[in-house]
Amino acid sequence: MPSLKAIRNRITSVKNTRKITRAMKLVSTAKLRRAQEALISARPYAAAITKVVSELSAVAGTDAHPLFADRPLGKVAIVVVTSDRGQAGAFNANVIKTVERFIASDLADASEVSLRIIGRKGNQYFSRRRTKVASFDGAPTGATALDLARETANRAIEDFTSGKVDRVYVVYNEFKSAISQITRTKQILPVVPEKLPGDKADKHGGEDTDFLYEPSKEVLLGRLVPLYVQIQLYRAALESIAAFFAAQMTAMENATKNAGEMIAKLTLSYNRARQASITKELLEIIGGAEALKG
Repeated sequence: MPSLKAIRNRITSVKNTRKITRAMKLVSTAKLRRAQEALISARPYAAAITKVVSELSAVAGTDAHPLFADRPLGKVAIVVVTSDRGQAGAFNANVIKTVERFIASDLADASEVSLRIIGRKGNQYFSRRRTKVASFDGAPTGATALDLARETANRAIEDFTSGKVDRVYVVYNEFKSAISQITRTKQILPVVPEKLPGDKADKHGGEDTDFLYEPSKEVLLGRLVPLYVQIQLYRAALESIAAFFAAQMTAMENATKNAGEMIAKLTLSYNRARQASITKELLEIIGGAEALKG
């Protein structure tokens, strides 16, 4: 059995750890609130531009814009969104496992798969494997998410239009609630019609129905389609930020709870050890007194 001093030191250490995890939970809760507000503000805009571009791509044809071109599966690029820090449960592990499963199953026939990694945790994992890493950027924050999404989108568009890749996907954690995050895999290039919840199947009267464009189809698509790719990556970054703080908050809450349970068990062990020590000393004193009498 450990000594009383060792148990006391262990209790003190766990109490200090609990203070840290409790503080980290409070910080994550505050940051989650701000990240959630930014995400909720961006979601309607992302949904609106997704609806517009999806309808345009459905009626304009694959030759209306270079980013609509559907080519055979050859070279593929995946934008992997992780975090720079850990202590968030399975947040990063879920994204990594999803990417590996996606490469092994859906992209098994691809001639080459390259990764554009966002977040230090993803880069640390894949840089040690036999995986082609095309680029690496730090994890997004509220201040850098838009610029990072714009830069990543420009790289992806350049790769696609130049023929370096035939498909571009993004894998990220989607924020659902403070206790629930879902890992999503989404194709962003080539742009394909995306059916949104509540849309009707034949809203515009058939596949041959087209729109009236002002100033022109080329100018409008030339502006909207690259913006659509940027917004999809921007939303993925915001979703990942909120999901990270939610996962970290849950992880720190569980750690604080586990620390409390460990302190209770150590305190019980300490009391038992102290009582055993006291009983032993009493028995020695009584034994000595009896020996003196005899």
